[in-house]
Amino acid sequence: MSGIRPFRRAGRVRPRPRFNGPSFNRMIPNLMTMLGLCAGLTGMRFALDQRWGSAAVAILVAACIDGLDGRIARLLKATSRFGAEFDSLADFLCFGVAPAFILYLWSLHVAAGYGFAPCLMFAVCMALRLARFNAMLDSGTAPAYAQSFFTGVPAPAGAGIVLFPLFAGLEAREWGWEWLYTIVHNPLFCAVVLVGSATLLVSTLPVWSFKNFKVPSVYVLPLLLGTGLVAALLVADPWAALAVGGLVYVCMLPFSRRSFRRLRAAAEDHDPPEPLAGEAS
Repeated sequence: MSGIRPFRRAGRVRPRPRFNGPSFNRMIPNLMTMLGLCAGLTGMRFALDQRWGSAAVAILVAACIDGLDGRIARLLKATSRFGAEFDSLADFLCFGVAPAFILYLWSLHVAAGYGFAPCLMFAVCMALRLARFNAMLDSGTAPAYAQSFFTGVPAPAGAGIVLFPLFAGLEAREWGWEWLYTIVHNPLFCAVVLVGSATLLVSTLPVWSFKNFKVPSVYVLPLLLGTGLVAALLVADPWAALAVGGLVYVCMLPFSRRSFRRLRAAAEDHDPPEPLAGEAS
């Protein structure tokens, strides 16, 4: 019986089944966003178990995924309104709720309701920042020089700034620096960091986005070498590298504002003057 083939009529070929729905390539960005959301939730679970290092790593994984899913969507031409909204909801949990939740369990819980208030403020400001970002996408009225800047600190960077006390505290514990751990673990210090980060999120401060950032040819090799050095520092001493990285990012904000003002002034100088009243245009 194994050698008998099923009878097939001559000239008739069974049609290949076709399924309605998006291709798998178009689903990859949303799948990555889902993985980032799961990473944020896992970070909260690690915080409940007081596994602070694992909780911080989970938020970092979510940040890496958030930096990739949008670029992959544009490369695959798989951008959609659903993906944008899903990404914003995932960002709110991963970078608005999870970092404040981790910091509350790590330090601020000793202050009870007073310790919860800065966490609540940070989460609310993150929601407002993401809502403003989505509204600006729909408006599409930003000038050309403003397309390389965010309005306010972006969500992943805000989460990184907020977790600075945790990064510094983990580093202090590894080196036995109890004086430093006492400072960064203090609920008042964590509350100040939360409130300051929340203010940066909803501010109108222009911040480099690095999406359309062009690197001069002479800086390509130093940039590659610097990236390798940062990767080596992350492997050798991750908590110190992340804490220093947060400080460096905050120190870059005034330079970002200065760059934005220069570009705006240059654009205004090149704009043609408006015709006077009664003058032919």
